[in-house]
Parts: sequence; structure tokens; C-alpha cells
Amino acid sequence: MRIGLLGTGPWARLTQGPALVEHPETELVGVWGRRAQAAAELAGHLGTRAYDSADELFADCEAVAFALPPDVQAPLAARAAAAGCHLLLDKPVATTVAGARELAAAVESAGVASVVFFTLRFAPETAAWVAAQSGADGWLTGRADWFSPVFGGADTPYSDSLWRMERGALWDVGPHALSLLLPPLGDITGPEGVVAARGPGDMVHVALRHVSGASSTITVSHTVPPQASVVTAELRGAAGVTTLPERGDGGAVRPCLRALDALVESARTGRPHPCDVRFGLRVTEILALVDEKLPPAHR
Repeated sequence: MRIGLLGTGPWARLTQGPALVEHPETELVGVWGRRAQAAAELAGHLGTRAYDSADELFADCEAVAFALPPDVQAPLAARAAAAGCHLLLDKPVATTVAGARELAAAVESAGVASVVFFTLRFAPETAAWVAAQSGADGWLTGRADWFSPVFGGADTPYSDSLWRMERGALWDVGPHALSLLLPPLGDITGPEGVVAARGPGDMVHVALRHVSGASSTITVSHTVPPQASVVTAELRGAAGVTTLPERGDGGAVRPCLRALDALVESARTGRPHPCDVRFGLRVTEILALVDEKLPPAHR
């Protein structure tokens, strides 16, 4: 599969780019970025060429992978779909419901494959856990917590991310939490099934009611100190208590390789993947409901 990369930041440099080069069934055609110099530097590092125009890259590719802020990604991905490109999308697919719906409609109209790279849904250990719990009945409640020090004193590649500063952990890691809880517990009941509150910093607490009758809670933050950081998830019900296993070593490149496997397979067979753009749209809709329920942030 001839595939292009859009984006030049840490995610493109550390995850998407290396995975695209390493994957045995993809050929990295080129890189496009909003900053021409950064695109040229990354293309040189990855052994490919930089494109001056995203549309020129689309024309030379069968698929494209996105490592861009969500509201930059959404309209560009819609254009890529219209050009006939399959899509490896980052989460969230957009931070507005309208943007996510327009993207989903473009994908459906073009008939292209789409996969949203929810990292924990493609890491082998955590993906297997989600699949196993989704096949069990009788869950009563679940929780997912993601406490990150991105803006809490840690020196990370993402500490200068403007869109993360603006939107907070809810929109950055909230999608991961939902990607773990929705498969085993089902969709939420609607706006009445969402309760939200703020904590210190950008911390957000969410309570959800699911159509299955189960309930769940989510807490996310990017502003905890490094010693307080953790990622956990848990389900309780008739089968007992089960806890999300730790993701294996290797960072996000290994999960990205599996996401590329999924995109290649979906494009080849025409069968949608569970983490396609429609699931990405639903995640955006739920996060937007949480935003509506939150009280104004203290300044």
C-alpha cells in the first residue's frame, strides 16, 4: 500500500513515520507538513520526499496517515477520502461534532477504509483484554483513569502541544478511556447518561450510564506530577473483577504497526474495523456531551 504521512511533530517522528517505514506491506511515499522545513527534515530522516501540497501527496497515494491536531486533521482527511485515499486517523478525529460528522460522511461517500489509532486498542496486551471483556456478559460497572504529567512537570515531547494545552486531557486521553469502556459496556444512553465535574488543573471526572444498564466512571488529567501518573481500567460484574494489563515495551510503534495491519486488511476486504471513523465520530459526540455538562473552568 502506497501511503503518505501528514504531520511533522513528535507523533509523526517517533511513531507514525517509523511504523510506516518498518511495515512490510506499506511503502512510505512522502511527507507533508504545515512547515515546509520540518517536512523536509522529517522526510530526509525517513528516507522519503517532502511534498509542497497535501493534495499532491493524496494523488500519489492509496492511503494516508495523520499525525496532526484533530481540527487540522478532520478537513484534510475529508479531502483525502474524496481523493480516494484510505485513512489512518489519529484520535480524536475532530473536537467538534460537525467536523467529525463531515469527515465520516466523506469516508462513507468515497467508500474508503478508515482506522482510528486508539493506541490501547492496538497494543497486543490491552487489545486482547478489551476483546475478552467484550465477549463477556453481566458487567455492572467499569472505570478508566488516565493521570498524565504532560503539563504537570514532566519533560515530554508533547509538553509544548498547543492543542493539548487548549483542549486538555479530556480530548487527548479521554478518547482512549472511552475506547476501553464502550466495547464491553455498550453505548451511553444519551445526554441524560452523562454527568461531569472538574478537578484541579485540567482534571475531569465523568460518570456514564450505558444502554446495557451498566455504569462507568472516567477521570483524566494532564496536570498531575510525574509521581502521581498512572493509566488504569477495571470492570466488575458477574465474571468478577478484571483489570487492564500493562502495555508491553516498545512504545507506540508496535501498536501503530498493528493499526496499519488493520487498515490494509480493511482496504483489502471492504470490511469495516471496529475502530473506524464511525466509532471515532461517536467518541467525539460523547466528549462533546461531557464538555457541555462541565461547569466553566476557573481562571
